[in-house]
Amino acid sequence: MSQKTLLNSKEVNIILHRLACQLIEKHLDFSNTILIGIQPRGTFLANRLSQILKNDYQVSDLKLGFLDITFFRDDFRRNEKPFEANQTQIDFLVEDKNVVFIDDVLYTGRSIRAALTAIQSFGRPKSIELLTLIDRRFSRDLPIQPDYRGRQVDAINNEKVVVKWAENDGEDAVYIEVKGLNN
Repeated sequence: MSQKTLLNSKEVNIILHRLACQLIEKHLDFSNTILIGIQPRGTFLANRLSQILKNDYQVSDLKLGFLDITFFRDDFRRNEKPFEANQTQIDFLVEDKNVVFIDDVLYTGRSIRAALTAIQSFGRPKSIELLTLIDRRFSRDLPIQPDYRGRQVDAINNEKVVVKWAENDGEDAVYIEVKGLNN
């Protein structure tokens, strides 16, 4: 398996600040907006954006939650090994709020479809937007597009986008891994 660096730590940081600024442009003081990180990998991106918005841009009224979509996935019962559920942490009202889903990689769109179903358990949002660090634009199974994207990647089927976060993986980076014919 070979690996190619798509984004290094500096580039990830620049993209995170750009995404934070785009959120501020659209949502101003975040008084009617909530950020929802999609478990498991979207939580790292959501936490990082939340820190940037609070510390660098003085957004004080920021609500951040995490949504587990495990049992809302359409492939839930089709997998050989059982899925491991994560914890949903939403301790505020979603009803009539602007929700921004946050996930690290938008691939087929199936995770976002599951998140759209799962969020209904917490009320009816006024609007839902999608922020993703990496958009694999030619791999979509469903007509789902991000409102905010860090980087668009044209990865083909035998290529996997791997996002690493310093707090979990020891580094901030994005790689494309290519599976060989013998792997």
